[in-house]
Amino acid sequence: MKILTVAMIFFAGIFLAKSQQLVYKPINPAFGGDTFNYQWLLSSANAQNQFDEKANNSSLLGGLNSLDSFTQSLNRQVLSQLSNKLFNEQFGEGGVKPGNYMFGSLYLQITSTAQGLLINILDTVSGDQSEIVVPK
Repeated sequence: MKILTVAMIFFAGIFLAKSQQLVYKPINPAFGGDTFNYQWLLSSANAQNQFDEKANNSSLLGGLNSLDSFTQSLNRQVLSQLSNKLFNEQFGEGGVKPGNYMFGSLYLQITSTAQGLLINILDTVSGDQSEIVVPK
């Protein structure tokens, strides 16, 4: 008898239970939330920010003044001209030809494949290797 009474109360409770409508209320003021949440959201975002503002303020030149920038630019141009001269002396005007070449501690193995020119570069000091494919 007790079990039947408990079961009836349980089933009656299911049908008599009341529910309410769920309502979404945004927190962010940009999406319709309360405008007083702005300061709290901003301070929370700033506390979680991992970026250093000083590092972001550096210019493309790395914070160099005009003289240092000019010096670096000049050095790059001189080294570029020197590398072009060495390239032309080594490979001639015809460009890169298949074969084995040694530049200081770099060993280059250049082979012609169906995909194009395959260049294997080995640093004999550190053992690092790179492979470059120049398409036809």
